[in-house]
Amino acid sequence: MPTFNAKERIGAPISEATGTAKPVASPWHLAGYLLFMAYLTYAGFRAQSTSTASAGQLVDHSGAMRSYWISILANVGITYYCWAGVHWRGGTLRTLTGGRWTSLRGVLVDVAIAIPFSLLWLGVADAVQWMLGPDHGRSVSSLLPQSVAEILLWILVCVVAGFCEEIQSRGYLQQQLHGFSGSIVVAVLGQAVIFGLIHSYQGWKLVLVIAVLGVLYGALAAWRRNLRANMISHAGLDIWAGWLSAVLKRQGAN
Repeated sequence: MPTFNAKERIGAPISEATGTAKPVASPWHLAGYLLFMAYLTYAGFRAQSTSTASAGQLVDHSGAMRSYWISILANVGITYYCWAGVHWRGGTLRTLTGGRWTSLRGVLVDVAIAIPFSLLWLGVADAVQWMLGPDHGRSVSSLLPQSVAEILLWILVCVVAGFCEEIQSRGYLQQQLHGFSGSIVVAVLGQAVIFGLIHSYQGWKLVLVIAVLGVLYGALAAWRRNLRANMISHAGLDIWAGWLSAVLKRQGAN
């Protein structure tokens, strides 16, 4: 198994002087991140209340490709912001991710963890949605891909989201909250709430569902001290839950 420097592990980095977790970037950098997350939350809820798309949809399908590119560029931009704040303090991408694979065995271990975790994620998602009851928010199902070009770009959106959103929420925000609060519980719960809120464009019900799922992602990152299994699961679940499962259901009905 690969080894990691204790100063560069998810969890957060450890101070040699005190042996306690410390922030990976400055308080002002975190404040800037939270302000932007607040803007995304506001914009999402506003879109839910002012959308003019038909049939209860958030947007019409004609805007799907544009939405895909906006998602990719936004995720890359926010991830760069997170990396820059860590870099200014002498950290690296490894500080945010916990390190890369160095062996085939490491890959297989993370895949073996990601698969049952993903099944647990799906079960929890279904249970929380059932407990919350009907969703009256505007749907984003019109954004699901239909053409080959849309399918390929959608898969890229999911892969980018799996990589970038884990770095942002679990690699950066969770470590920052852990460092400033001194509590991994506060860090996991705090990042989960914000992770749910930035999906406000999907409506209140899914905000709550995604926040609960964010707790699972945060706990996995805290346990593994890296984001590799998180990224595999996140990308795969976005592809499955957002599109592939609906395709297979339609084929089974024919």
